[in-house]
Amino acid sequence: MSNDTSADIVIAGAGIGGLTAALALHARGITSTILEVAVELRPLGVGINIQPAAVAELTALGLGDAMAATAIPTREHRYIDHTGVTLWTEPRGIAAGHPCPQYSLHRGELQTLLLDAVRERLGDHAIRTGVRLHDLQQTGGGVRVHAHDRARGADVMFEAAALVGADGLHSVVRACLHPEHGALNGAGVVMWRGLTELDGFLDGRTMILANDKRATRLVAYPISVRHAAHGKALLNWVLLARTGAPGPVDSAGWDVPGRLADILPHVADWDLGWLDVRAVFERSAQILRYPMIDREPLERWGQGRVTLLGDAAHLMYPIGANGASQAILDAVALAVELSRGGDVPAALERYENDRRPATTAITLANRKMDRGERATSTRPADDKAAELAAITAEYRAVVERRRPGS
Repeated sequence: MSNDTSADIVIAGAGIGGLTAALALHARGITSTILEVAVELRPLGVGINIQPAAVAELTALGLGDAMAATAIPTREHRYIDHTGVTLWTEPRGIAAGHPCPQYSLHRGELQTLLLDAVRERLGDHAIRTGVRLHDLQQTGGGVRVHAHDRARGADVMFEAAALVGADGLHSVVRACLHPEHGALNGAGVVMWRGLTELDGFLDGRTMILANDKRATRLVAYPISVRHAAHGKALLNWVLLARTGAPGPVDSAGWDVPGRLADILPHVADWDLGWLDVRAVFERSAQILRYPMIDREPLERWGQGRVTLLGDAAHLMYPIGANGASQAILDAVALAVELSRGGDVPAALERYENDRRPATTAITLANRKMDRGERATSTRPADDKAAELAAITAEYRAVVERRRPGS
C-alpha cells in the first residue's frame, strides 16, 4: 500500500455535493482531493431542479452564467388533473419573489459544469477517478483513508485533516460510521423517468404536476435552454404510481431499465388534451425505473474528523425537488465552518448542528407532502385548490427558513 497523497480534506464522491464542496472549500483557501469510484465521469441521469437558495450559493461560486446558459428558469408549478383541468398554480423562483431563479436542468450537465470548474480551479490532480474507498482510520491529528485504485491495481492510502462522505445512496463512509443504520424505506411507489424532445411545452418555463384519482402522478418540465433556442422543449418527466405497501426496500436489482408496457396501464384513461401523454413516454429514448425511497434521519452524521454530506447524510423522497439543493447547501455550510479555523472536529460538529436539523425537517416534510398530495387526489375538485395551497405553504415554511452560514 502506498501513501498516495495528503490534503486538507478528502471528499468521497464526485457528485453534485462533493464537487460543490471542493469549490466552496477552494474559495476559502482550503485544499481538497476528491475520490470517485467511477473510472470515467460522464453526464448521466435525467432532469433535476435547483432551488433558489442553492442557485444563490452556486452563483456566489461564480457559476451563475454557466447555469443560465443551460438551465430553464422555472416560472410556475401548475397542478392539473388527469383530464388537463388546472386545479391550482404556484409561482416559482423569481416570479415568487426570490432574488435567484429556480433552475430546471439535466443532472449530468450540472455535474459537468461543476466538474469543469473544479478542474480549472483546483487542477486535474484534485479528482482521482477509479478509486474505491473501503475503510477509514482516525488518528490523533487526521484521517487515513484506505482505498483501491483500479487503474493502478493497487491499494492506496490518503491522509487528510478530515474526510467528507459525499458518496451518495450507497455511501461507504456512512456504512463505516453507521453500519446499523443502512435500511432503506420504500414508499410503495415506483418512479419511471425519461427525457422526450417535443415541439414545445406550454410557455417553456412551466412545470406540471398531474394527478388522477388513484394518486398516480406525472411531473414534467423543460430542462434545456439550447432546445428552447431552436423552438423545441427537452421534457423531463417522472411518472409515480403506487405498486405496493410502504416498507423496507432491498436495493438489489435496481439497475434495470423501465418498460413502456409497465407505464401505459397507469395512464390508460388520461387525456390532457394539449399533451399526448402516451406519446411522451413512447418517444423517450430511455426509460429509467426506481423505487421511491428515503432513510430514517440520523441523530448524528459523523464522528471526530469524518462527516457526511448530501444523500449519504439525508436521503429523502424527491417530493419537493430538494435533494440536490440540500447537498449544495450542505457543501457551502461545511466550507464556512472549516474556514473559521481552529479545531477540525469542532468545525464539523458545528456544520452538523447547522445542517442536520434542517435536512431532518425537510426529509419528514417530504413524507408529509407526499401523503397530503395523495390524499388530495381523492377530494372533490372544488376542495383541491385550497388543500394544495395549504400543503405547499406548509412545505415552503420548512424548506425556506434557513440559509447556510446564517
